[in-house]
This record gives sequence, structure tokens and C-alpha cells, in this order.
Amino acid sequence: MQQRHAKRLIRQLRGLLPDAGAARRLCLLTAVQSAGSGVFLSSSVIFFSRYAGLSPTQVGLGLAVAGGVGFLATVPAGRLADRFRPRSLLALGYSALVPLFISYGFVRTFPAFIAAASLISVCETTGSPLRATLMHQLFREEGAVRVRAQMRSFFNVGYMLGAAVASIALTVGTSRAFYAVLLLNALAQACCVYIVLSVRVPAAAPRAAPPRKGMRGALSNVPFLALTAVNGILELHYTIFTVGVPLWIVTHAHVPAGLNSVVIALDTVLVILLQVPLSRGTGTLAEGANQMRRGAWFMAIACAVYALSQSSSEVVAICFLLVGTVILVFGEIFQSAGSWTISFKLPPAGKQGEYQGVYALGRGVREFAGPALLTALIVPLAWCGWIVLMAIFLALSTLVGPLAEMAERHASRAVVEPTPSR
Repeated sequence: MQQRHAKRLIRQLRGLLPDAGAARRLCLLTAVQSAGSGVFLSSSVIFFSRYAGLSPTQVGLGLAVAGGVGFLATVPAGRLADRFRPRSLLALGYSALVPLFISYGFVRTFPAFIAAASLISVCETTGSPLRATLMHQLFREEGAVRVRAQMRSFFNVGYMLGAAVASIALTVGTSRAFYAVLLLNALAQACCVYIVLSVRVPAAAPRAAPPRKGMRGALSNVPFLALTAVNGILELHYTIFTVGVPLWIVTHAHVPAGLNSVVIALDTVLVILLQVPLSRGTGTLAEGANQMRRGAWFMAIACAVYALSQSSSEVVAICFLLVGTVILVFGEIFQSAGSWTISFKLPPAGKQGEYQGVYALGRGVREFAGPALLTALIVPLAWCGWIVLMAIFLALSTLVGPLAEMAERHASRAVVEPTPSR
């Protein structure tokens, strides 16, 4: 019996590893990139505040402006991916990041910081639709979802390693330590260039068909735009972990502040172990919509559990927070798997890149509005804020299926006959 369980565990662990070839290289790419990001993001704000002469307000405002600039570039980048090779464009973006991250070491004024941060944001955010289009060329839709799940697990591993290295730099606490961080991140981007160029796109791989005259774009697919917004709000599980739970712990939960680190570690480990196996069974658009709807339900339940931790004793509150975190992780995993399936299944031929670029705009809802929304709900409303958030997730869960069906019908009519000239 024990031997059979051991063999089953080994098979499950092997399932977390990507197949040799393009899948393995893309996962390695994700791990290297996230390691560089983990090193940099975990220490950058402190450096800019201490050594670059920028105030925390300037750093926050500059990063917000840069984020907006980056997201404005996602749709044009997706359109370029439909016309040119996404692998080459992706390698070009990573190549640009090498000198851009090094340039951070010479930033001493607010305008220079905005300029550098905006260019970096453009290169980083446009990478999302480019990678998705490349994956669509390399794998079938269901295979692409599996590889995307594996990449997400590798992302968490890389980011943890990068954050660990950043903690050493923060402990040293000198400007030279941060310059070393910049060089490590630049080296990571250079490695990404090599890895991307080593990915071979087989001649038999499905390539994007050239857009035909009269073909409607993703921005004309209103149900898809609505679905993009819904997906962006459901991605608030990221913001709950980075903003909502920390605020809740320090304002209302009456538990040790160090519990936040436990919550983040628990989320990271569970995603690494469960994202791949729980992403199976999403081969159709309907199955992807069901997964996203299931994710919204789990997120709603997690909010209710978090709310219960307010009026509890410290030990009980800790238990509620940990249980709520586990439930929220399942919501995060299901939502992500469903979202990837929808993003690969909906676009018509010749529009994969553009649809991926538009779909990435939904992430702006989470990154720009998410922190403000959670702060406005959790800090003044206490447990009632979690109940409001639960109601939002439940309401959105009812929209996913109908919007996906309408978006699919609209996409199937994307090719229209050109108006005859008179």
C-alpha cells in the first residue's frame, strides 16, 4: 500500500515538470525572469528612497505612471505579434531590459526615474501577449494551458529565490549592494534573451494567419471587453494577498504581524504544488468558463472566512486566516486556469496576439484599482468589507459563462465581407 502511494506521489511530482523541448525552455525562461524580478522588486523601493534622492511618494507615483504607460502598449504589441514572429519580438524586449535596468543605477531625478520606469514597464507588460502568442504557436490550446500552469509554478520558485537573494542585499544595506542587484537582474534578462532564441518553432506549428481585410479586432468584441474586465476583477486574489490580508492583520484581526509572511509562503507553496494538477480538464471554452466561475466561488467563501477572524481570539483568528488562505489559493488556481483557457480558445485565426493584448488590459483593473478598492473596503468597514467583496465575486461568477458564449459568437463572426465600392 505504501509503495503504491509512493509511486503515485512520484508520478504527481513528475507531472509538475515540463516536457523536454519548448515547454521546458519556457518554464526555465519564467524562472530566470521571475528570479531577476524577485531580486529587484524586493529591494528597489528602499534603494530609490535612500540613495537615489526620491521620496516614497515620488517612487509610488512614478511606478503608477509607468504601469499605465506599459498597459497602453499591450494591444499594439499583440497586433505586432500577429504580423511578425513573437519569439523575435520577445527577445528584443528582453534585450532592451538589460541596459534599462542598468540605467536605474544612474537615476537621480524624478523625470529620469519616470522615463526609465516607463520604458521598463513597456518591455515587461508587452511580454505577456507575446509569450501567450508564442505558446499558441507551439502547443494546442489544452497543451498551452498545461504549460502555462507549469510556468506559473516555476515563476513562484524563481521569485522566492530572487527574494531570498534580495534579503541579503537589504541586510548589507549599501548602495553597492543594490548596484549588484541591478547587475544580477540585467544578467537575468540577458539569459532570457538566450533562452527565448533557443526555443525552436517547428515548421508544422500553427502560425498566426495574416489578418484579412474587413476582419474585426478584439476592441470591437464588446462581450470580450466585458469578460476582460470581469477577469481583471477576479484577479483581485493577487491583491488580497499583497494588500488585503496585510491590512486586515494590522487593523482588525489582532494577530501577530509575522503571520503575513506565513500567508504568503503558504500561497506560494500551494500554487507550486497544485497549479498543474488542478489546471487539467479545461480543454474547451465552456470548461474554462466553469473553472473561472468555480474560482470566484472559492474566493467568495475565503472572504467570508476572513471576516470571521475579526471577533475571534488570537488562536482562532489565526486558524480562520490560514483556512481562508487555503480556500483563496484554490480560488486563485481555478480562476487562473479558466482565464488561460478562455484567452487561448476565444481569439479567431490571425488575431491571437491582439486578443491577448486586450485581455492583458484587465490586469490593469487589479493593479491600479485593486489596492484602492481593498483599502476602502477593509480599513473602514472591517468584516463588512469582506462581505461586500464576497458579494462582488458571487455576482461576477454569474457573468462569466454568458459573456464567454457571447464573446465566442462575436469572434466567430469576426470576418465580414468588405463593403463593395460604388
